[in-house]
Amino acid sequence: MTLAQAQTDTLAKLALLYDDREAANICDWVLEKVTGQKRIDRLINKQADLPQEQVIRLQQIIAELQSHRPVQYVLGEAWFAGMRFFVNESVLIPRPETEELVEWIVTECGKPDSRNRKCHILDIGSGSGCIPIALQKKLQQYTVSSLDISNAALAIARKNAAMLDANVHFQQFDFLEEASWSKLPVFDVIVSNPPYVKQSERSSMAKHVLDFEPSLALFVPDEDALVFYRKIAAFGKTHLSKGGAIFLEINETLGKETVSLYEQEGYTTELRKDLQGKDRMVKASL
Repeated sequence: MTLAQAQTDTLAKLALLYDDREAANICDWVLEKVTGQKRIDRLINKQADLPQEQVIRLQQIIAELQSHRPVQYVLGEAWFAGMRFFVNESVLIPRPETEELVEWIVTECGKPDSRNRKCHILDIGSGSGCIPIALQKKLQQYTVSSLDISNAALAIARKNAAMLDANVHFQQFDFLEEASWSKLPVFDVIVSNPPYVKQSERSSMAKHVLDFEPSLALFVPDEDALVFYRKIAAFGKTHLSKGGAIFLEINETLGKETVSLYEQEGYTTELRKDLQGKDRMVKASL
């Protein structure tokens, strides 16, 4: 099989699973991963034969993709804020809208602190570690801590921090247990992309998300869809420094409800849309 044949065959099979643009992007990603060659190099060498081990690996990847397993899990990598993260089914795949949340925080918090002190960020829900690692790399004047209930997720977050040389303190912690909050210090910035998908929204979700991404990181009960936001609001009343802020990714259908919750708790809020025009982020300050 030549590189040109591999391109044609892979794209044809992916076109049955994805729209044309996504199929082309995934095809390019897969072939670069398998061959180690950039697109321009594959074009130059398109009549070169693939080694047998690469043909076998390509076939294995296509078979996994045909089972609707996300390409990020198949390849064991996802890009976030210009960095490559290791991912598997123990953590959510990083999303572009979460990058927007990180950039908002960086813009708001990137100026040197006038009090000439080391400020502290808390991330609630480590997952792959993409949020706290990106913030630590971009905001060197802050120390960054991150909590997650899942030891499997924390293992991946720590692996990514080591790979990316990010100094983040990760801790196994059940944030919904308020009795444990006293073990935590005061923070200048609190950030979270908590579970926010209502159980009733399952039917509208893609198969590759439902079958492969961790339910623990996705779903909340319909009768208490804002449980994490309510807890974070309460936590902030005792653990957010004067002049500090909470930054949250939210369910696009619950923007007004989330803002109302925080305003009722005495916070000043800002609701922001993502690049798709959906209510996706909230900043809350005391």
